[in-house]
Amino acid sequence: MNKDIKIVFMGTPDFSVPVLEALIKNYNVIGVVTQPDKQVGRHGEIRMTPVKELSLKYNIPVIQPERLRKESDLVLALKPDLIITCAYGQIVPKEIIDYPKYHCINVHASLLPRHRGGAPIHRAIMEGDKETGITIMYMDYGMDNGDIIAQSAIPITNEDTAETLFEKLSQLGATFLIETLPQILNGNIIPTKQIESEATFSYNIKPEDEIIDFNQDAQVVYNQIRGLNSWPVAYTKLNNKRIKVWASRVGSGNSNCEEGTIIKISNEGIHVQTKNGEIILTIIQPEGKKKMLARDYLNGIQKDELIGKRLG
Repeated sequence: MNKDIKIVFMGTPDFSVPVLEALIKNYNVIGVVTQPDKQVGRHGEIRMTPVKELSLKYNIPVIQPERLRKESDLVLALKPDLIITCAYGQIVPKEIIDYPKYHCINVHASLLPRHRGGAPIHRAIMEGDKETGITIMYMDYGMDNGDIIAQSAIPITNEDTAETLFEKLSQLGATFLIETLPQILNGNIIPTKQIESEATFSYNIKPEDEIIDFNQDAQVVYNQIRGLNSWPVAYTKLNNKRIKVWASRVGSGNSNCEEGTIIKISNEGIHVQTKNGEIILTIIQPEGKKKMLARDYLNGIQKDELIGKRLG
């Protein structure tokens, strides 16, 4: 533990909170940079970022620049020895990256160079990866392309969702950073350059990514649904009304029906034909209603009328 080194932390969402809290308990965090507060809901209530809420709890000064590139002097005025970023949400300009004595490091939720970008957790599940992890890296001027300091891997189970993986990686990021920091501060790190030919990019989730495409293999559909749970949630349409799909499982049935056709109704849920078999929708959220077990939804409708209908 070294309380003499002045650290500035840059982060915004819930994912960053355990990392910041671990730093506060072990090091001297002199300031926090986070995204501006946002209006939410119909009444325009102002909501602080999760990182800001934690910072105020510990009486740590908070900076919330609209455009960090134009307000970098606010950060430099703190004269940090080390800057640590984790899911901050803005590009960090060169003058900030180059300033600290111990450099600027980033805690990233993937095994770089795979899944650079803003949605590495969602994309890892959606693309069927078998493992992911935390990369601690020196920041550079491109997108997550700095030299690697250390990595810690964990498996992705077939039951993991984006929500469960967020929690696992958030906690891993906190503990792994605290384990690694002494080596960084003592100069005992030999960083590794990323292999550019192996880089993949995981861009932020777009509206079209939320639409379920039943023309794909059942496993691909299954991965999409759990990769978007619990935000923003995959969806399809029935009778032109949106149905969010929170959970599903790959079934063993098959038919000659077109992809997207409801081929069966059972106690498990709604069985839908895909490219190579069936996907069973088990937890859904019909438009204007709360999420529910598919079998509860089916209790209130004429089940036979659904057979043969197409989703999408």
